[in-house]
Amino acid sequence: MLFSKPFSSVLLVSSLFVPGPLWATPATLSACLEEGKNQYTARQYQQAQKIFEQCLKMDSENTDAHLSLAGALLTQEKLEEAKIHFEAALKNMKRSNPYLSYTYSMLGDIALKQQQNKQALDMYAKSLEYNTANVNSLIGKGMILENQGDRLGAAQTYRSAIAVEPLNLIARQRLIGLEPDYFTDEEILTALKQRHALAPTVTQLTNEKRQLFTRIHQAEQRRGVDYLKNKYGPHAQKWIVTLNKNTDFARDLLTLEGFKTLEKNIGQDAIAVFRQLNVPEKDIFELRDKQDRNIFTQDTTLTESGFYVYTQALAGKKEYLLPREAAPLTQEQKQKAQTRAQNLLKKGYTEISRTELKMLETQTNCSEETLQKNLGVVFMPVAKKQYRYFVRTSGTDHMKTVPYYYVMTARKKRNPKLEVPKNSVIEYYKYYGYSICLSDGNLTLPEN
Repeated sequence: MLFSKPFSSVLLVSSLFVPGPLWATPATLSACLEEGKNQYTARQYQQAQKIFEQCLKMDSENTDAHLSLAGALLTQEKLEEAKIHFEAALKNMKRSNPYLSYTYSMLGDIALKQQQNKQALDMYAKSLEYNTANVNSLIGKGMILENQGDRLGAAQTYRSAIAVEPLNLIARQRLIGLEPDYFTDEEILTALKQRHALAPTVTQLTNEKRQLFTRIHQAEQRRGVDYLKNKYGPHAQKWIVTLNKNTDFARDLLTLEGFKTLEKNIGQDAIAVFRQLNVPEKDIFELRDKQDRNIFTQDTTLTESGFYVYTQALAGKKEYLLPREAAPLTQEQKQKAQTRAQNLLKKGYTEISRTELKMLETQTNCSEETLQKNLGVVFMPVAKKQYRYFVRTSGTDHMKTVPYYYVMTARKKRNPKLEVPKNSVIEYYKYYGYSICLSDGNLTLPEN
């Protein structure tokens, strides 16, 4: 029987483990399985698949043949076919079978690849019931917990994997990525001191220092050390500290000065990229992301959202907004705006355009403030400096329906069939020769 590459070598094992047969098999079947194994070892996966299919014709219920064929199929990313043969192998396995944990682990990998996280978690859990030290299942479980937001649980699972296999680089790298989430205050203090970001005598961790550790750690995870090495060559070493030097666990860290140098350089790189994209010089530091957040700090370094915008710009994607551009609505914001609009319509309002609003200002000589306060015009915000506008269509307060009169008068010019409602306030003002508002935008007469 062959073990397939778990999770396409994404998880833990880079080499194949070939156990011996589970029980004595006829010579012809044994020779068939041996030939399939040889082809698999030679990376002739399609040929290995064909041979294992022939083996199953000799014994359709042979567990060894099913597992071997499943492994060859999984290596070729034929997930559904592999799943069929892993499940077929399970049907004939006793609870004492040493390959139960492996089989459930591979089914977990298949479910994970198919983004069926609940099923994957169930399969990994069953795998760990039979072998608590199955590193593939531990890492797979950790990845799902991490994606679900249980970063502490994921860290504990990766730690368990490392306890079984200390040199497993995947578990170690994923655990390192979670350090800000599971490190104790004491560990964060130590980490900052290692990076020359705190004096050796400091014993109290502030929120500010905790955030600093998170930012430096994040920069390291984004390969900030490699960036400095590539840009400055040997001179970059003054900004780098190496832990566990000359061991299998050697790890380069950014010093505080290295972190500041990195931030400054990335900020300058981003400025150059936006210039190349023909963003006006005066607008660069006013750029925002599509959630309306600034992408540059006051000291010209990138914010967290700014770093994302910058990397997207490098990939040819425009995720930034110029000062004059309004932030697009999220789906949730669109739904809320639509609900508010529907409620206004039910209350006897009608929506008008921005052009019609400007027409109202001209016809009434009223300011936007007066239109809203005294004449019932509703400015419904939907984004920064972006509104929808509504006016009352009916009601006993004729002052509130003045804007509707002017809107319908303007619309009637385009559509003579429309009927302009009468309004006693406007008739009164016309009779006495009053304008609705004075030159300062306020009402000519008090509302009463």
